Amino acid sequence: METFLFWIFAIVGVGCGGMVVFHRNPMSSAIYLVVTMLCLAGFYALLAGAFVAVIQVLVYAGAVMVLMLFVIMMLNLREETLQREGSILTWIIAAVIGLILVVAVVPPFPRTPIGPPQPAFGTIEEVGSKLFTVYMLPFDQ
Repeated sequence: METFLFWIFAIVGVGCGGMVVFHRNPMSSAIYLVVTMLCLAGFYALLAGAFVAVIQVLVYAGAVMVLMLFVIMMLNLREETLQREGSILTWIIAAVIGLILVVAVVPPFPRTPIGPPQPAFGTIEEVGSKLFTVYMLPFDQ
């Protein structure tokens, strides 16, 4: 069941992430971004991080997206602004920059499998304990 849910979240998340980038209407892109963030929360839930999953939904899919939608509505973009086509040079530059970013980001990730999470992983007590002991200095800044 976990494998099935993983693939559902992965397919929907990557598909909606692509729609965020390639959709011309900013309101639709924002809605697709909400779905992508909900899929990310599903990944956290599959990793037994219930607290992080709930925070992902409340803070990012809820509050941040509401602010982004308000900004989009306040900009009041006209249709002629949204219909601009990019030149082929623009697409080539974007592809080169994207390839450079992928090459720069992918190698640092470890290729070894990670074991199962600890029993307290993702709980409010564990997050609070780490936040106020190990990560106190970055949290305080």
